[in-house]
Amino acid sequence: MGLQRHAHMKPMLNRRRAAAPLFLLAALLLVLFGGGCGSSKPGAPLNTIRVMTYNIHHAEGVDGKVDIERIADVILKAKADIVALQEVDRGIERSKKIDMMTTLSDLTGMTYAFGKTIDFQGGEYGNGFLTRFPILEERNLLYSANRGGEQRGLLQLVLEARGDEFVVMNTHLDYHEVDSERVACIYEIHTAARRYAPRPVILCGDFNDDPGSRTLMLLKEAFLDIWEDAGKGIGYTYPADSVRKRIDYIFVAKPAGEDPSSRRANLLPRSAQVLASRASDHLPLLVEFELATSR
Repeated sequence: MGLQRHAHMKPMLNRRRAAAPLFLLAALLLVLFGGGCGSSKPGAPLNTIRVMTYNIHHAEGVDGKVDIERIADVILKAKADIVALQEVDRGIERSKKIDMMTTLSDLTGMTYAFGKTIDFQGGEYGNGFLTRFPILEERNLLYSANRGGEQRGLLQLVLEARGDEFVVMNTHLDYHEVDSERVACIYEIHTAARRYAPRPVILCGDFNDDPGSRTLMLLKEAFLDIWEDAGKGIGYTYPADSVRKRIDYIFVAKPAGEDPSSRRANLLPRSAQVLASRASDHLPLLVEFELATSR
C-alpha cells in the first residue's frame, strides 16, 4: 500500500471545529466545569470528564452494514466528552467514500482531529478524536517499529480545561501472534508521553493484546489500567457479538518520580464500563474522570 516506515511528527493535522452558537458553547462549558474554579486541594469542586475509546471498524456493524449514524448515536447516548476512534475511513470505497470524521463531527457537535496511518482504496485510514474541549496542540506519530505490515500510529492532543492542560493519546497496535512490533511500539509510547510531563496523560486504544501479555505489562510500568481501578467484571470488548477478549483500554500515565497515587488527586477515575452496541465489531469502553484544576 506504499506505507510510510519512518516516525513522522507534525504540529497540525486535519482538524475541524464544529460550528455552534456561542450561547450553546457557554452552556456546555458551564455544565462541564461548574460555576467555581477547580483545585487539587481536598474538598475542592471537581469536574467530570467522560472519555470513550471505540474501534469503529469503519462503521461496519455486526450485521455487515456500514452505518456511521449508529456510531454517532452510541457516542451521543454515552454523553462522551472525548472519544478516541480507531479504524476510521475517510473517502474510502468500502465505506461509501464517507468522510467519517467530518460526518461524526456534524452529528455530535464535537471538534475532530485525525491522524492518517495509511492511504487505502482512494482515501485515508487511521485514528481520530472527537472532543468538546479546546485543542491546543496535536501530533501524529507514525511508529518506526513497523515490521513490514500495516503502518500504525499514535495520535496525540493537548486539551484545555479552564486554563489547565491535559493530554489524550490514541493508538491501534498490530494483531499478529508474534508480539515484537507491539512491544517495540510501547517504547515509543513511553517516549511520547514523557515529553508532556507534568501534564496528566490519558492513553486510549485497541492494543490487540491481553491484560497479562508482555505488551501490557511493559505499558503498565508507566501507565495505570483504569479498568483495574474502576471497572467491574472482566471488561471484554471483542468480538462485539460474542465477547471473549479485553483488548481495548484506557490508561492514565503515572507521574515520573512520584507515587502513582499522587496523580489521582488531579485525574481521578470514578467509573469504567463497557457499553452494549452492535454498531462495530468492538464494544466501546467509557471511563468517567473527575478532574481538579490547579486554580
